[in-house]
Amino acid sequence: MIKSPRGTKDIFGTDVRAWQWLESHIRNLCDLFGFGEIRTPIFEHTELFSRGVGETTDVVQKEMYTFNDKGNRSITLKPEGTGGVARAFNEHGMHNAPMPVKLYYLTPCFRYEKPQDGRLRQHHQFGVETIGSPEPEVEAEIIALGYQLLNNLGLTGVKVFINSLGCTTCRGAYKQALQTFIGDNLPHLCEDCNRRFEKNPLRILDCKVDSCKKIVQSAPVITDFLDDECSAHFKALQALLSGLEIPFEIDPKIVRGLDYYNRTVFEFIIPGLLTVIGGGRYDGLVEQIGEEKTDKKTPAVGFGMGMDRLLLLLSNQNLLPAPTPLCDIYIGFMGVAGRQKAQTLIHALRQNGISAEGDLLARGVKAQMKYANKLGAKFSLIIGENELETNQATLKNMETKEQHSTELTAAAIIKTLGLCPKPRKGRAP
Repeated sequence: MIKSPRGTKDIFGTDVRAWQWLESHIRNLCDLFGFGEIRTPIFEHTELFSRGVGETTDVVQKEMYTFNDKGNRSITLKPEGTGGVARAFNEHGMHNAPMPVKLYYLTPCFRYEKPQDGRLRQHHQFGVETIGSPEPEVEAEIIALGYQLLNNLGLTGVKVFINSLGCTTCRGAYKQALQTFIGDNLPHLCEDCNRRFEKNPLRILDCKVDSCKKIVQSAPVITDFLDDECSAHFKALQALLSGLEIPFEIDPKIVRGLDYYNRTVFEFIIPGLLTVIGGGRYDGLVEQIGEEKTDKKTPAVGFGMGMDRLLLLLSNQNLLPAPTPLCDIYIGFMGVAGRQKAQTLIHALRQNGISAEGDLLARGVKAQMKYANKLGAKFSLIIGENELETNQATLKNMETKEQHSTELTAAAIIKTLGLCPKPRKGRAP
């Protein structure tokens, strides 16, 4: 038997309805905050990620799905969403649009890593990006969006942690201080951290190896090296979050795993140290992946959220709504004429926004009613010779067993059901 590749998952049945419910929450909130949707390709040129995400990151060095296509071009399945949005901003001249440009996406992403609960090789990411403003209000708005989403979903115990990585100048001074602090401990760091030591020592702070974590536990913190401008920006963000009544803590060890971040970085963490949302400011990424090299920096802020992990958390906290029946009415039949009438009524009811089902396997009446129960139909109706002769049938409430007589027309059935004949906008799972 051919099975799905390791680290991937088929989503169907009640699971997919939970996904649709979550996506509906996300889309409604993004509309409320003024974010428009963008859909970028699943694969991009590899250079986009090696240049933007950073060649020293675990993502680029270990986790990307990269291959040469038939034109011998190096192609990568996207490991994250920000790079594609920044590329699209450049390619389509979005800098000519009213600033800032506010975009969101719901997309599959791909990373080669050990599969575990809430972390798959093909996972799904919700992300938001605001491009074009250097002001701390942008960070505050995006953090507020994430905070409101998790609150709306009912998650408890979520904590917001923030940090500032400063600008290039700040990080230059801090890099030297951090390398000096590590000093003779370099041989005791893991292989990855030894490789990071020269090019990107800040990534050592993010290492998950216990021996490395112990060494950097008392390392100098970057917030002590911020220049006046970066310090003022970070203090302004804190004041804005306090004004929005969003509780937060400063964690100087947050550096995030991608090289393009500067100044503000943040994480939303729940008990158990699971990161639900992570993001920050990435001024200059737009130019970094562009064709023309310039000192200009297009300001931008964004975050990414793993939807697989979030749904797992919602399930663990019993926050997913109970499944609701998709079938309003099941119309069964006896005989050829009854089958024809049933199909005609089902079609008419669907045109009026009523979810109607019928038999497609030539079952007997008893088997049809068993099927109606399995579907969770709210009502049922059987059409036989007597019903066709009198143009009357019995509408049965499948839960209460209450019965009502109705004419065999869509309008009469709708009136008896007491349902408004308007198309549905969607259902909870």
